[in-house]
Amino acid sequence: MPTKAAIIPTIIVGIGYGVRVRSPETLAQRFRESDLKVTSQRVAVFEALGTMPGHRTAEQIHRAVIETVPNMSLRTVYQILRELVDLGELQMLELGTGAIQYDHNLSPHHHLVCNECGAVVDIPSHLAMVSHEAVADLGVTVSSTELVMRGTCRACCDTGQDSNKSRSQQTKQQIGDPHA
Repeated sequence: MPTKAAIIPTIIVGIGYGVRVRSPETLAQRFRESDLKVTSQRVAVFEALGTMPGHRTAEQIHRAVIETVPNMSLRTVYQILRELVDLGELQMLELGTGAIQYDHNLSPHHHLVCNECGAVVDIPSHLAMVSHEAVADLGVTVSSTELVMRGTCRACCDTGQDSNKSRSQQTKQQIGDPHA
């Protein structure tokens, strides 16, 4: 298994894949094509998604939207996000962080959740291959794979906030390792 030092530079290259959420105009057109009304509330969510990079929760999107549409409820934001998921414009993620996150990157990929800051980093799927055929002997059929890694993101590694490293240092000091 590669060490963290070997993985981190590759992860940074793959972040986001250059994928951006579609423009508010394109999302509005998708809604019209699906016989859904394009309301001011929906447009506000489309616009917020375009200005909020990365993985976002409904609560984060709601906070951004109420600046322009103060009476919009969190429930309405959830409903619009659900519609975007149903249309294939967003992916809903349950990463064990306590909140559902929404991802505009629809290409096959995995995620790393930073133990230090909670950031979610996209990991290209070819860097963490999982064989669907390997589980065929279990009598199951796999339709998709989601791999969630836990570790330290590049920003926290760069600022020295890697708790794995500090725990390792503490253990070495406790056992009297001269290299601690």
